Amino acid sequence: MTPLRLGYLYGIGAYLLWGFFPLCFKLLRPAGPPEILAHRVVWSVVFVALLLAALRNIGFLRALLRRPRALAGIGVAAALIAVNWGTYIYGVNSDRVVETALGYFINPLVVVLLGVTVLRERLRPAQWAALGVGGLAVVVLTVDYGRLPYLALTLALSFGGYGLVKKRLGLPAAEGLFVESAVLALPALAYLGWLTAAGDAAFGHVSAGHTVLLMLAGAATAIPLLLFAGAANRLPLTSLGMIQYLAPILQLGCGVLVFHEPMPPARLAGFALVWAALIVFTVDALRASRRARAATMAAAPAPA
Repeated sequence: MTPLRLGYLYGIGAYLLWGFFPLCFKLLRPAGPPEILAHRVVWSVVFVALLLAALRNIGFLRALLRRPRALAGIGVAAALIAVNWGTYIYGVNSDRVVETALGYFINPLVVVLLGVTVLRERLRPAQWAALGVGGLAVVVLTVDYGRLPYLALTLALSFGGYGLVKKRLGLPAAEGLFVESAVLALPALAYLGWLTAAGDAAFGHVSAGHTVLLMLAGAATAIPLLLFAGAANRLPLTSLGMIQYLAPILQLGCGVLVFHEPMPPARLAGFALVWAALIVFTVDALRASRRARAATMAAAPAPA
C-alpha cells in the first residue's frame, strides 16, 4: 500500500472516530462531565505509557526534562486540551451536540485568525472574505440562540490554540499526548479520589459495562490522535484539510438525526453561512496550493 493511500486511511479513520464521539460520551452517563474528563485523562496516560513501553520509547522523557521552555509549552497545551475535552463532554451530555459540531466547523476559520493575530501572517482577499462570512454566521447564531454560541466558540478557540502550541513544540503524537496527559493526571486523580470519598463517583457503581467504558475513554482519546499523526505525516495539508470536515458533519448528523436536537430555520441559516465561509476558504486554499506547485515546477532546473 502506498504512503498516500495509507495516509488517507489513517485520516478517514481518525475523523470517523471523532465524528461518532457523541454516541460514546452519551453512554458514559450518569457520570458527570468532570468525572468523565478525569477518567479520560488518567486512562490516556495508562494507554499511551503502555504503548511507549511496547515501542521502547520511554527515553524521550530524559531529553524533554532538559528543555524547560518545551515543558512550559506542554503545560499550556495540556490546559487548552483539558478545556476542549471538558467543554465537549459537557456539550454532548447536556444535549447540545449540534453546537459542539458548530465549534469544529468554525475551527479552521479560528486557525486562520490565529495566524493573523499571533503569527502575523498576511491573508489573501478570499481568506478575509471567509472570516467576514464566518463572523456574520456567529451574529446570526447569537440571535437564534439568544446568546453567544459560547460552547462552539470555546471548542474552536481552545483547539485552535492547542494546534498552534503543538505546532511550535513539534513533539511526536504519542510522546506529546503522554506528557500532556501526565501533567493533568495528578489533579484528575485528586478529583477522582475526592469524588470517591464523597460517595458521588459513578465509576464502579453503575454497571460492569459502564466501568469498562470509562476505562476505555483513554484508548478512545489516543487512537484517533495517533491515526491523525500518521495521516499528517503522509498527506498534503490541503487533502488533510478536506478530510477534517468529516467529523463535524457526522457530529451534526448525530445531533439532529440520532438525538433529535432542534434545527430551526435561523440556526440552519447560521450553519449555511459557516459552510459558505468554509467553501470560500477551501477553494482558495486549493488554488493557492496549485499555484505554489506550479511555481515550484517552473523554478526547478531542467534535466540535463
